[in-house]
Amino acid sequence: MRIEQAANRQSLPSLGGAGGGFWGWVLLLILASCARMGNPDGGWFDETPPKVIGSLPADKSTGIDQRKIFINFSEYIKIDNPSENVIISPPQIEQPEIKAQGKRIVVELKDSLKENTTYTIDFSDAITDNNEGNPLGNYTYTFSTGNVIDTLEVSGYVLEAENLEPIKGIQVGLYKFSSDSLTEAADTLFTTTPFLRVSRTDSRGHFTIKGIAPGCYRIYALQDADGNYMKNQKSEKLAWNDEIIEPTFKSDFRQDTVWRDSLRIENIHRVSYTHFLPDHITLRAFSEVLTDRYLLKTERQQPNLLSVFFSYGSDTLPSFRGLNFDDREAFVIETSLKKDTLNYWLRDTLLVNTDTLEVEMTYYATDTLGNLALQTDTIPFIAKQSYEKRQRDAAKALEDWKKAEEKKRKKGQPYDTIPPTPNLEMKLSAPSSLDPDKNISISFATPLAKLDTAAIHLYAKHDTLWYASRFKVDTLRTQLQTQYVIRGEWRPEVEYSLEFDSLAFTDIYGLSTDKKKIGFKVKSLDEYATMLFTINGFSGRPLVVQLLDQSDKVQKETRTDNGVAEFYYVEPKKYFLRMFVDENGNGIWDTGDYDLRRQAEPVYYYSEEIECRAKWDFTQTWSPLLSPLYRQKPAALVKQKGEKKRTVKSRNADRANQKGIPLSEIPTEY
Repeated sequence: MRIEQAANRQSLPSLGGAGGGFWGWVLLLILASCARMGNPDGGWFDETPPKVIGSLPADKSTGIDQRKIFINFSEYIKIDNPSENVIISPPQIEQPEIKAQGKRIVVELKDSLKENTTYTIDFSDAITDNNEGNPLGNYTYTFSTGNVIDTLEVSGYVLEAENLEPIKGIQVGLYKFSSDSLTEAADTLFTTTPFLRVSRTDSRGHFTIKGIAPGCYRIYALQDADGNYMKNQKSEKLAWNDEIIEPTFKSDFRQDTVWRDSLRIENIHRVSYTHFLPDHITLRAFSEVLTDRYLLKTERQQPNLLSVFFSYGSDTLPSFRGLNFDDREAFVIETSLKKDTLNYWLRDTLLVNTDTLEVEMTYYATDTLGNLALQTDTIPFIAKQSYEKRQRDAAKALEDWKKAEEKKRKKGQPYDTIPPTPNLEMKLSAPSSLDPDKNISISFATPLAKLDTAAIHLYAKHDTLWYASRFKVDTLRTQLQTQYVIRGEWRPEVEYSLEFDSLAFTDIYGLSTDKKKIGFKVKSLDEYATMLFTINGFSGRPLVVQLLDQSDKVQKETRTDNGVAEFYYVEPKKYFLRMFVDENGNGIWDTGDYDLRRQAEPVYYYSEEIECRAKWDFTQTWSPLLSPLYRQKPAALVKQKGEKKRTVKSRNADRANQKGIPLSEIPTEY
């Protein structure tokens, strides 16, 4: 398009002169022809990526002491989000300035240069031409402040330890060790010194660290919160590998495919390349438990409930001393499972009706030295809605009730003269079709003072007659509530009736439940499948094996110590399978702790979808250790989808095919 650019510099009126009329028309025809060549309706597309035509200092130069770098290109270019996509190693504590200026890129390093060090500026595929977005491809600029360019590389993946989800944008760095200081260095460098070499993961969790010198290294990953390239905050997600890494390389071959168009292959070339190793390092990243304890907030959303929230739990509950009320026997206390949230239910209605209750609360909190120490605060618990406002609302509700009953009386309908006594609301989890391995659960909005099992009745229907059936009531602690579970001898295809007399449950305010009756039927065994997995490689280790739905949520789980996981009463649908090694035997997945050098409990996925059908017995052998972790999680469960790699759009081949033009006749400049 040089003719077009030259023409643009001319004055258009000059085309209309007497002597220039003919040549003016010629120029206009040439311009129109050029325009058509870039038109998708008729011409060729620009498929030529930008080319590096020089740099200052020159690429792979040694003995460099300047911090401003100029890289020149064959055409106008742009950089996509350089702060995220361009990686400079060694890491720069002060953010470098990277910008596109027409046909060049200017990089200005703000940190002082280190002696005898190889610097790499990895642009990945962030550089494209300005018009069509054709990517330059993986481009890395390198220079050294010494007299040697280090060229070794290592690569791999960073995954979430809990669910093997790829992590995008997490830093991955190296520390170099001498053989006699490995242990000591591993204990201190990660928390005291910035990474020696650094990279960042892409959308697939993949990373490549470049410009490495020969030697022994340890590798770490860090979700760096403060930009100092080392772990110094408890909240920073991290990973490490205890293995020593010695980068190396070998000559290798790969196959490059040349496509004739979007469907047909033109040729496959065997291309030699340098294969850097190791190239499959897998880091399992986790967030540590934040054990620092401090008071988050207090609130009184309901007039009868004081709530206290801590950042972390403690076996020693706070002590309350009422400053404007008598705190003796004033509360019923409920705690969360981790004891980080506490509910103080007021027993006395006089206290419930007091708008402000002042409390002196003494509790354990983490001090500046990281130790638990007693702390005392004076806290006013102010009701969200005042007693006066609640009284007005109650009076209005009573007035509305009286008017409604008066209307009934005037119409000759049955009516009441005394307001009904409120009942305790019972929340039942009882489906009409019950799985044989499930139970009925009951919960209440307020703590119970009494549970009368004699007022609960369970009947089973056999033929046409109802018979009393045995059951028991268990209590189950949930996050901040007590559930009551009714367990029975549920028999397939049998109908049941669960009946509650009045006063079966009474809360601490004297409210009781009314009569209630529910019916349900236990499903037939023909509606289920049975699944059995034999897991190789974990003999004698405690495992928790989980069936997952297509949202990665647990549907069923079982524990095993012998490597055999059995699932009964499995609904016929599609599932996925996950397991973790329950190293401490507590039945839940536990994260790691860097100070204790304890990795998170290992997690594995069965890589295929499992389809269950009714009345099927599914049996499968699984060897989790045979497949690398970064390939295990099924694509259907991966939430962090890999971004499509930028490539030149091969549209000219399709156009040539449509027009019956041989590929050899496509102009090379396109």
